[in-house]
Amino acid sequence: MQVKRKHLIGLEDTTPEEIETILNTAGSFKSIFNRKIKKVPALRGHTVVNLFFENSTRTRTSFELAAKRLSADVINFSVSTSSVAKGETLIDTARTIESLESDMIVVRHSCSGVPLLLSKTLKSSIINAGDGMHEHPTQGLLDLFTIKEKKHKIKGLKIVMVGDIAHSRVARSNIYGMTKMGAELTLVAPPTLIPKDIEKLGVKVEYDLRKAAKNADVLYMLRIQLERQKRNLFPSIREFSLLYGMDEDKLRLADKDALVMHPGPMNRGVEISSEVADSPQSVINEQVTNGIAVRMAVLYLLSGGETNEIDSFSGQSN
Repeated sequence: MQVKRKHLIGLEDTTPEEIETILNTAGSFKSIFNRKIKKVPALRGHTVVNLFFENSTRTRTSFELAAKRLSADVINFSVSTSSVAKGETLIDTARTIESLESDMIVVRHSCSGVPLLLSKTLKSSIINAGDGMHEHPTQGLLDLFTIKEKKHKIKGLKIVMVGDIAHSRVARSNIYGMTKMGAELTLVAPPTLIPKDIEKLGVKVEYDLRKAAKNADVLYMLRIQLERQKRNLFPSIREFSLLYGMDEDKLRLADKDALVMHPGPMNRGVEISSEVADSPQSVINEQVTNGIAVRMAVLYLLSGGETNEIDSFSGQSN
């Protein structure tokens, strides 16, 4: 099977069938991780550019490693030392990069809509690595992959997402992805951190975490994004942590096999306690590992690769 799209801008316009194909492809690529040589020649001769206008270690490194495991050439573009800092426009910068014969450009930007703009301007495939408060689709995909890997399904699961919903692009991608895959998603936060009319996206809203956590299958904690808040939206960090932080007491209300997830980086003692973050129910480290497999799948499928070709890479190395 093949994903018949050139770009990945968000999960809002991605079909359940496409999501399922990406998850299945990621599963095939993850099996490579157990090999002595963890590379396949799937993208040999392709060039992937990481164009990050925002600081990122986790996502950029994950994309870089994913591309290298597919044997692609990788260019990491540093905005702080580029002509952007000298006043060059975004489009001119992107066109200059594309003139280096790039096949795919992974872009992160603080402004929503930049990946979409580039997809309409450039010939390269564009992959959104996070744009403003819009979406972070590969994070949503790796979260779905982790849940499916651990629970063997997504449909019908009771998932509770807690924290800064209003400012989180991770939340938006997960809302689209989880609801499309049939999960029962409840958003929990103070009223000031819940977007107006968010229920129209097929989710429930709850302001009491203890009530929402009862019998939950997945507890997904979001980082408080103070850098995106233009005013104080709750009385204090201490009060937020007391009411909405995940600790052992609240965790006991969920299903005994409930997963605890976090997109990182974590603020220990704020949205999640160290005891919960390091507990057997936490799959936070698995999310990081799975991110490589999912991004390998996205790069491969957007390049035109087909799932039935992956087995042909068995036993091959670069």
